[in-house]
Amino acid sequence: QVQVVESGGGLVQPGGSLRLSCAASGFKLDDYPITWFRQGPGKEREAVSCIRNIDATTYYADSVKGRFTISGDRAKNTVYLQMNGVKPEDTAVYYCATDLSSVIGCFTSVRMSSWDRRVWGQGTLVTVSS
Repeated sequence: QVQVVESGGGLVQPGGSLRLSCAASGFKLDDYPITWFRQGPGKEREAVSCIRNIDATTYYADSVKGRFTISGDRAKNTVYLQMNGVKPEDTAVYYCATDLSSVIGCFTSVRMSSWDRRVWGQGTLVTVSS
């Protein structure tokens, strides 16, 4: 069974750092892209970052470029989102998701708000506040 499980959320002060994890099971990181989405209070869900591990392609939303870094660990079958220099506007529930297609890359994944072959995690809350 394909599954992704997020962890690592919590309360962090502005300017601080946090690392989110997305543990994959039922597939290997090289099989499908993994995308981090977030939904802040009163906001629509948006794609934050994506990685297609097999060719190391990545995507970052303009709002997080230069502050967030996505990476994949094949040995642990886990994708990480390193969040540095966090801002109050980064407060959101963060979800990781995978699209079950070997031909879809990040360019497509981040532009699809939903898909019937997408598997979502349960989400992890990140709160940026002093």
